[in-house]
Amino acid sequence: MTTVKVYGPGCKRCETTEQMVRDAALRLGLEVDVEKITDPKSIAMAGVMSTPGISIDGKLVHAGGLPDKAKLESWLSA
Repeated sequence: MTTVKVYGPGCKRCETTEQMVRDAALRLGLEVDVEKITDPKSIAMAGVMSTPGISIDGKLVHAGGLPDKAKLESWLSA
């Protein structure tokens, strides 16, 4: 199972990003464990300088703004 962490304070963009991850995983038929990280210290320690951020299996793949749908799918299927 793929572990995805969505980093952000809980703003609308962060909520949308979480839903985009879940939707992309569903389209790809992948099982993902999505975890929301809202603690500012944890966000900074992950190297996220601009939210929302996304890490997949411990690797930071995106930070700042909504991710591109095609890129998100390629990150999840890699």
